[in-house]
Formats: sequence, C-alpha cells, structure tokens
Amino acid sequence: MEKGKKRLAVLVGCNYPNTQYELHGCINDVLAMREVLVKRFGFDPQNVELLMDAPGSPVLPTGTNVKAALDRMVDRAEAGDVLFFHYSGHGTRIPRPRHKLPLWQDEAIVPCDFNLITDMDFRHMVNRLPKGSSFTILSDSCHSGGLIDKEKEQIGPYTALCDGGASLSHAPRTIPFNSLLHHLSSLTKINTSDIGTHLLECFGSEASLRFRRTLEELDAPIDLPVKPDEGILLSGCQAEETSADMSPSAAAAGGAGKAYGAFSNAVQIVLRENAGRRLSNREVVAAARAVLRAQGFAQHPCLYCSDENADAPFLWRPEPAEE
Repeated sequence: MEKGKKRLAVLVGCNYPNTQYELHGCINDVLAMREVLVKRFGFDPQNVELLMDAPGSPVLPTGTNVKAALDRMVDRAEAGDVLFFHYSGHGTRIPRPRHKLPLWQDEAIVPCDFNLITDMDFRHMVNRLPKGSSFTILSDSCHSGGLIDKEKEQIGPYTALCDGGASLSHAPRTIPFNSLLHHLSSLTKINTSDIGTHLLECFGSEASLRFRRTLEELDAPIDLPVKPDEGILLSGCQAEETSADMSPSAAAAGGAGKAYGAFSNAVQIVLRENAGRRLSNREVVAAARAVLRAQGFAQHPCLYCSDENADAPFLWRPEPAEE
C-alpha cells in the first residue's frame, strides 16, 4: 500500500468472564467488526490488532496493553492514513474535583484489569495525530458520549431531540463508580475514596494521565485543541446513559443467534443495508439511532467531531483537492 494510505485498527472486546461484571456480546462485536473492516473497508488483516479477554487470548485487553496498541497505531500514522478503534465493554464516569470550579465527571472505558482509560487519554492521542490522518473511535459502552475530551458535539443531547423508546431487558455496559472504588480498594487496602490513589497504587505510571496530574494541571487550557482536529467519536449512548449488552437468551428472543452489543449491532445493520454506499459519519449515527429506536432501545448514539468530519465518509479519507 502506498505511503500515507494505510488503514490501521485496534479492536478491543471485554466480556469480563467469571466476574460479577460479566458481559456476553463484546467479543462477538469486535469479531464482526474485523470482518467488515477487511471485506468492506479494505483493511489489511495484518493491520487489525485484536485484544480480547476470551480464554486463551494471547494478549489480554488490560489498560496497559490497550494504550500500548493505540500508541503504536498513532505512532505509525502518516498523512492520509485512517485509524480506527472499536471498543466494546464496560464504561464508567469518574468524578473530577476541579480547582476552584464545580465538580465535573470524566468518561472512561474499563479494560479487563480496571486500569481506566479516560477521555483525557483519548484527547492526547488525537492531539498527536499527523495532519491529514483521521482517528475514528466507535465505543459501545455506557457513558461513552464525550469520550474524546472537548471534541465538538454534532449529534447528542444538545444538538438532537432525544426520542425515547421502550427499554428492552438487557445488561447495561456500565460499572458504577462506587463499584470501581470498592474493587480497587480491595486490591490496595488503602482507606480512601480517591480513586486516583488506588489506580496509581495499582498501576503506577501506567495509570491514566487523568490521575497523574494535579488539580491545577487538569484545569489548564493546554488540553484544548487549538483548531478542529481529526478525532471522530461514534458513541453508543449519551454521557449519562447506558448501552445495552444482549445476552444469548435475550438476543435469541430478538431474532439474533448470538449475544451482541446493541450499538455495535445497529452499526452492522446500517452498513449491511447500505452496501456499496459511502455513508458519512453523521449518516451512520443517525441511522443507528433509528435502528435502536425501532428495536425498542432507549439509548441514543452520539457523534463528536469537527464540522468537516461530520459529513466525511465513515472510515474513508476524502481525496485532497487539486491545487
């Protein structure tokens, strides 16, 4: 493949087997996405890295391993490259005490070892992209709206009406903050409600950047993108919502043969029903919303990116204009 035209992907599926947080459809989600990437979008299988917590998996999706895979992908990127990260697993929200400012909440994904990867980590990855490349994140997890810190909302709670549906029976892909705190404190044996203390004790320099900075640094404006960037987030729900994980029995009742994540499955349906068309990021999210609404799910997928990328083709880089 010619220089600057690579398609690189990291796919992460966390089912948390044999734990109280076990899910069922996450590995199925990323296996289905790998097939679509190769067959429809022209990804070289050698450029699609898969991390799963299935028995016998060679590389587990720990926080360190996921960040290392993403860093390798970003480091390889050149102008014109398409980067893609699909995460299917639990998400959470972390209270952030802000220096002289009201309490805030950060969005995070939950790798299999609970070493959280936060919206700040994704912001810094996006800020490292070479000009002319793109980094699309599809996160089928609870509280995933806003997972790229400070990315512009295109479809979401402030830009689209929330058309509620009748909620189906499902397991939410969320681990509440108090459950995270209890789990981590049982490992560290430290009596504190500061989750950052526990994460730093467990993971040290491999903990999220969010927990390795002071309150003053967290509030500093250096994290703001100085101009529209190439980060694109398709989230399974709004920041305050949960995403559905359909168990095998629930999936069978809905006419599917195996477990799946509601948002991942909706995206697959949209792509199948539009075979041969280059859908924009906006079209994919809007159509996935319609699929979920028709299926009776209450979650609302969102889109966060620049104005230009909202209408750019999903997982394609437009050819640069001739000068």
